[in-house]
Parts: sequence; structure tokens; C-alpha cells
Amino acid sequence: MAGLELLSDQGYRLDGRKATELRKVQARMGVFAQADGSAYIEQGNTKALAVVYGPHEVRGSRSKTLHDRAVINCQYSMATFSTAERKKRPHGDRKSTEMSLHLKQTFEAAVLTNLYPRSQIDIYVKILQSDGGNYSACVNAATLAVIDAGIPMRDYVCACTAGFVDDTPLADLCHAEESGGGTSLALALLPRGGHIALLQMDARLHQDHLETLMEAAMTACKGVGKVLDQVVRQHLQEVSALTGE
Repeated sequence: MAGLELLSDQGYRLDGRKATELRKVQARMGVFAQADGSAYIEQGNTKALAVVYGPHEVRGSRSKTLHDRAVINCQYSMATFSTAERKKRPHGDRKSTEMSLHLKQTFEAAVLTNLYPRSQIDIYVKILQSDGGNYSACVNAATLAVIDAGIPMRDYVCACTAGFVDDTPLADLCHAEESGGGTSLALALLPRGGHIALLQMDARLHQDHLETLMEAAMTACKGVGKVLDQVVRQHLQEVSALTGE
């Protein structure tokens, strides 16, 4: 797909957004009563569900137990109907295993695991509809689910993508922009301290362009962080109203 199709001469993208404009984010917390924490998020047409169990005793092999902190177990999967092409293996393939590892690394940097030695925290994330930014949507949904579970974190973990089209940095890429052949990166940020939890790039990028793209991604992550904060505050108000506090 040519760059001209992704960005018009007037600076508008395929879905009518400006270059640095985020897709609409909608989210809910506490969507499953059976889980310790849960959340559902929509970033544009990408939809993700996250469920958290724990902290609980380490299951399976005792060799996994860490005496000074909790073990974080992440599992990523995609619904068979999440893309136009039916997936034969919604989880367990190389891409899902890689994404699960990225999520584990991300939340190990954010969750205060030292408060729960010899314990395990399970984070399960499923993509229900895929339209770009799957990793970002999973991180943002899982952040809300971890907060819903009452597990302390250093900060919100906010994730977003950024990429280049015609030397113009774009924030929060949709599927067409991600698959357009340009360079893109995914960033998970702890916004208050500016700490990077994870940075992923799938293609080469000239050093001169890295700072511009990073700046666009960090600004986008901070914008997502404000939305997540509003979701958490609204959820707390709803819970307080129900309990009469």
C-alpha cells in the first residue's frame, strides 16, 4: 500500500484522524465477577479482554517459585473470529508465545511483585477484534484488570504504537497503517516517571528518525494514560455508589 493512500495531502489518515490523533478509547472494569480483576477495552476497532487471577500459591512445578517476589504468568490469545482470516490456532503459535513473553516483561516492570513473595499472578488477555495495535490494547486492558484486582503497581502501564508515513510520524496505528510497509514501533510506558517498560520494533529505522518516533509514541502513551485514569476514577465512583460509601 502506497504512503499517499495512508496520508492525504491535507494531513488526514484513512479513518479521518490527524497524524498524532489517537483512536477513540472506551473501557470498562470489573466485567467478570468470577475473576479477581477484569477489564474490557476498545481502541478504535481493536477490542481486547483481560482477566487477572491472584496473587495465589504457585501452581505446577515448585521450581518456578521465587522467594523474594511473585511470578507473573501471562497468556495472550486471539479469538478465531478476531480477523478476516480464521485462525487455526488462536493461541500456542509462535506469535502468541512471543506476545505472552512481551506482556510478562511489561508487567514485571510495573507490578510491585516484591510484596507477594512465593506467589503467582496470572494475566490472561484475548483479542476479540483485531485492527492494529494488538499489543497496546492488551497492555492497556491488563493494566485496568490488575488495578481492578487490587494489585499495587508503580504506575499505570500505557501502551501505544507509532510509525512513519512519508516522513510523518503517526500515532496509534490501525491495521492498514501497520501493514503498509513503513517502520513502526510499540511502546509501553510508565507515564509519571517516563520509564519505558517495553519497546518493540519490527523493522530497521535510521537513528535520525528514532527520537521523533519515540517522542510521538511517548506523547500518545501519556494520552492513553489520561483515559485509563478517567476509567479507573469512574469505576471507583460507581463501586462507591453501589456500596453506599
